[in-house]
Amino acid sequence: MGTIPEDFTAFLYWVKDTSEKCWADDSNADDWSYKARWQGLTQGQIDETEQKYQISFAPEHRAFLRILHTLDRKEKIEYTDGFEEEAEQITQENSFFINWLEDDEEIRQKLVWPFQEVLRDVLHEEHPFWKNSWGIRPDTKEEIVKVFTEIYKQSPPLIPIYSHRFMVSDPNLKHRPVLSIWGTDTIVYGWTFRTYILNEIGPQYLGTTEPIFDEEYQEFYPEFTAEARKIREDDYKYDASKTIPFWREIILSYNTGWSSFGMQSPPNPHLESLKKSMLNPAHGNDKED
Repeated sequence: MGTIPEDFTAFLYWVKDTSEKCWADDSNADDWSYKARWQGLTQGQIDETEQKYQISFAPEHRAFLRILHTLDRKEKIEYTDGFEEEAEQITQENSFFINWLEDDEEIRQKLVWPFQEVLRDVLHEEHPFWKNSWGIRPDTKEEIVKVFTEIYKQSPPLIPIYSHRFMVSDPNLKHRPVLSIWGTDTIVYGWTFRTYILNEIGPQYLGTTEPIFDEEYQEFYPEFTAEARKIREDDYKYDASKTIPFWREIILSYNTGWSSFGMQSPPNPHLESLKKSMLNPAHGNDKED
């Protein structure tokens, strides 16, 4: 794999060269990515995109768009529509990272998607999501939407990157992480764009994992290389300045989100009780024959 560059521009060119070499390998001849190439944007195209969608790319995002941006073909994902033997085989084609020159409909949908996804959880009939810091939850759906909309306006702009990954794009923030958003179940997918890319495509296309043999199961499994692991660990270390207006509270609402800020989640009384009951079953439950 070689050394992963620390300088971000050098890193992006390393990603370009490493991934394109991977895709050019004849062993990938039957894969959708065979001989794929990145298609960067010009500065003029980036400026026009910002004007078209009334957005502002962070400097690191602009660098990514200039050097990488997207591939010269669509990513093909195959899956079956159901679990039956006769289930239809479906092939879905998506841009490998947002194509800002062609994906107009998807881009416009993604620009409002985080708001709509969280609102869906807020309006959930059985388990509605609502934070105490937002005040008393209104009684009517119309008022809930109105109050939540005003609260959401306090959040930083989010720019779509790939799938449900979004870049926090606020020049006033010290840290601008990439978020993986699935409703309120949101995590930080990288506090820097560099770590995000390593997380997103590193294992598959950049050689950031190595095979480790499991003696117990007699099989190999992938594990991050020492270099990639250190980059990830350093990126997720606790830092009090790592804050994201609105989203920090959302992320910390789930146990899975605490590691995003380099913290351990607080004990869950229900899970702790369940764990104890499994380890120490109550006496007298066994019946005599």
